[in-house]
Formats: sequence, structure tokens, C-alpha cells
Amino acid sequence: MKKITVLSGAGISAESGIQTFRDANGLWEGHEITEVASPEGFHRNPEMVLNFYNLRRRQLLTVAPNQAHELLADLEQLYHVDIITQNVDDLHERAGSSNVVHLHGELLKARSSKNYDYIVDWHEDINLNSLCPNGYLMRPHIVWFGEAVPEFEQAIKRIEQANIVIIIGTSMQVYPAASLVQYAHNAEEIYYIDPTPGQIYHTATPVKLITEKATIGMQKLYDILMR
Repeated sequence: MKKITVLSGAGISAESGIQTFRDANGLWEGHEITEVASPEGFHRNPEMVLNFYNLRRRQLLTVAPNQAHELLADLEQLYHVDIITQNVDDLHERAGSSNVVHLHGELLKARSSKNYDYIVDWHEDINLNSLCPNGYLMRPHIVWFGEAVPEFEQAIKRIEQANIVIIIGTSMQVYPAASLVQYAHNAEEIYYIDPTPGQIYHTATPVKLITEKATIGMQKLYDILMR
């Protein structure tokens, strides 16, 4: 069975109604990125940061996977499919994908702000009274700027094994995620689905562009791969 590794980004979830955090002026809904996505910002104003992610979590629970998520899950009929996503939502899992690596964390999980091994499922708001068993404040299980990416080595292993790579809904501008495609040493084909694809460097295999939004582009690619 051939192996497909998918690199997915905000563009695939945008079609489900998930708001992309960062807008054209570099702010996240009026907030400087360092205010809501850094350990320093959390230390300065934990209540504001918790409320920012509480809103994201509430919104996530109101949306559903779209056709692009579902088609990626359907590929498991003929392929072993690994998803490496920059997204913190659970839409790939809800669509039925079996093997998902979240590079930047998961919005429906929380962890202790001091004991990094204490990670739990969390679908409610996190507030200043939300404490781990050791009495430390809980925080979103999100990889913030300046923090290590714990799943990066796992992601490298999965893309190194891929026969086919699908890049979907990402500008390929955010590192270290954007560097993963350089590890696709065994890939016979690399497909990039995005209406405005970014530049991809250092790949031994030519990249085939599908300049469509995620749902349309994934339908086109699905028809190719399932023939």
C-alpha cells in the first residue's frame, strides 16, 4: 500500500468557517501576535489569552468538516494516509482521518502551565480557576511563538516515508512546518493545492500545482489518485 503524507494549513479549515487568526496587517483580531501567542503574553495577561482561545474553542464546536477533509479521509480506502497539520482544530479527525499529527497543538486539549506532561481533553472554557492537580494554572495546548514544536521529529519520519505528498491550504511561509517538504526524499509525486500557492524550495521531485481552493482542488486530486 502506497503512503500519502498530507501537509495541511489554515486554508482547508477556512472553508468550514474557521477564522484564520492572522490578517493582512499581522494582527490576530486586533491583538499583537505576541499578546496572545507567546509565553510572555500569557504571563503578562493570562485572562486575556485564555479568553482569546475560549472564543476559538467555542467557534470550533459550531463548525463541521468540509469536503476536502472528507476526501482526505476517503483516500484511506486505497492508501496509508498521514496528516501533518498546522491547524489546531479537530476537523481532520471528525472527517475520519486515522493518523493526524498536530504540529501546533490542539484547541480541544489543555495542559498545565508548569507540568508539560499533564495534557487533557478540554471542551469548555479555561479560566483563572482552572488548575491542574498540582495547583498550577491550565493553558491551551497550543504551541506558541518561541516554544519548541514537540511533534516535529514525528512529522519528519512520516514525510520521509511518503510516496505521495499533498500540500493543501498553506502558504508554506511558517517555519519549521514549511521545511518539512524538504524531507520528502522518497516522494514520487508532490501536489500543492492552494489558490495562491507560495514558493517551495529544495525538493527533488517537481511540484504539481492545483491553483484552487481546498474543496475544489481536493476533488480534482481525489479523482486522479483513486483511478
